Amino acid sequence: MNPAQDYILSQPEPFRSILLHLEATVQGELKEAQLLYKYRVPFFYIDNKPFCYLIHTKGYIDVGFWNSAHMTVHSDKMITAKRKHMKSLRYKSLVEINQQVLIEVLQDAYANRHKGFYK
Repeated sequence: MNPAQDYILSQPEPFRSILLHLEATVQGELKEAQLLYKYRVPFFYIDNKPFCYLIHTKGYIDVGFWNSAHMTVHSDKMITAKRKHMKSLRYKSLVEINQQVLIEVLQDAYANRHKGFYK
């Protein structure tokens, strides 16, 4: 099995379900996104470059966007956590996921993937 899938499936509930939902959403919206296991977490790559990661940490799931400096959609819902170049969406349960917001953030990240330090 893929190490990224191992990571997702080894998480306790409700985090496993959240991760599975997020994985399906990313792959459903961005067909070219490739799920790899980098930096000891599931990481989506597009065009052989990091796009976003999924991590279970401190009681929540973080969907971190590698190149978020140029992202503008739903920035009020994004967490910076003292990071200069990365922002994330955080979820503690499936019901917290606003699917429309998630998809719009993915689309914004995809549209801005060639800007900034991502090159």
